[in-house]
Amino acid sequence: MFTEVLIGLVLGGVIILLLLRRRSHVLKSEDGWWGVGPVPDGEQDTSIQPFTVTTSDGELEDLRRRLEQTRPVPSLEDSQFHYGFNSRYLEEVVSYWRHDFDWRKQVDKLNQYPHFKTNIEGIDVHYVHVKPKRVPEGSSAIPLIMVHGWPGSFYEFYGMIPLLTEPSDPQGLVFEVVCPSIPGYGFSEAPHKKGFDSVCAARIFHKLMRRLGFQQFYAHGGDWGWLVTTNMAQLEPKIVKGLHVNFAPAAKPGLTVTLSILLGRLFPKLFGFTSMDLERIYPCMQKLFVESIKETGYMHIQATKPDTAGRGLNDSPVGLAAYILEKFSTWTSQNFRTLEDGGLTRKFSLDDLLTNVMIYWTSGCIVPSMRFYKENFANGLNQPHVNIPVYVPTGFASFPNELMHTPKLWVQQKFRNLLTYTPMARGGHFAAMEEPQLMAEDINNFISKVEKMKAH
Repeated sequence: MFTEVLIGLVLGGVIILLLLRRRSHVLKSEDGWWGVGPVPDGEQDTSIQPFTVTTSDGELEDLRRRLEQTRPVPSLEDSQFHYGFNSRYLEEVVSYWRHDFDWRKQVDKLNQYPHFKTNIEGIDVHYVHVKPKRVPEGSSAIPLIMVHGWPGSFYEFYGMIPLLTEPSDPQGLVFEVVCPSIPGYGFSEAPHKKGFDSVCAARIFHKLMRRLGFQQFYAHGGDWGWLVTTNMAQLEPKIVKGLHVNFAPAAKPGLTVTLSILLGRLFPKLFGFTSMDLERIYPCMQKLFVESIKETGYMHIQATKPDTAGRGLNDSPVGLAAYILEKFSTWTSQNFRTLEDGGLTRKFSLDDLLTNVMIYWTSGCIVPSMRFYKENFANGLNQPHVNIPVYVPTGFASFPNELMHTPKLWVQQKFRNLLTYTPMARGGHFAAMEEPQLMAEDINNFISKVEKMKAH
């Protein structure tokens, strides 16, 4: 009897310790105020207002004038995209922008889905909210928030929205989709004070979803959206039913990750490494270092002095397009650097690419979008969320041309309840825009699995 009691006490103590440990892994965050000046007295306006993307003759005339007055710079011979955006091809893009691109038509395309704004913590937050037209009898639409990154926008998800809200399978899952603009991006107001990082964005998006009436929901993100939605899961793990991401840089290196790097090439099966893992992790160190230098210069600028570089981009539409579209080339495939046109139209249309650029141009958001880097890197790896695991059910889509490859073992160091890890057939960093069908299918498969688990 004494032995049974002792065993019971020990087991009970272990369970309590595990519960306390799990509780300590919830991210803490206090409300903020990002509006102009001090917090005003009285009740805050929590109303939701319809929003319509508009354009004017004056706006288009100003753009035309700036495009005409651009000063071309000849590219070096045989330089392709190795020095950045090839100037010869940039002239073709500018010519298309001036003579063929129809912004008014694209504005109508943007407005095909309902847009709204609501004030949260002193700033107006923009979002697209799409409800399904039909929901199978006996079921309900599943709420899903999808968060973009830089230099993308809510528009990245336009190809996915109909696949999620109007599925071809009448018995399949049907989603109610919310696509917000991160504050400082697109049509969301920029914070007026220092310190607005991913945790602040996560807190604001939780408030947005509550304001829309959702008690629980799923979240998806890539690029900065990966970090914002991860923070959402860390802040409110009981509210985020499941998290799906397609970008997850390696967690803060621990013993497991370190051993896998040192020994993974010799004992790949021991660490669950696939041939793709070995190919992406173990190029020669010199090549890995050089590639890192080639592709992270923008990050160093934006994490230190975003306002300096950003001011020039805010004045020049051609400079802005070159800065943004170069990422849509190289981050889609590093091999595109060897092409004169950067391979841009192999995966995207110029209309879609320029629509994303125009969202930055017309909203004047390039500087605040760049500041997001400085705010997030302000404390390096000392931020609390870096050391907090995620216990929310998680799905990971591993696209072969992603900037940073993360093997399943490494993803599991951060996301302790990894239900799905899918090696995708094709696609790069802007996967939601490049491969909407593949992304929608993986989200659907992951959430179907979570829903079935919860049903049992």
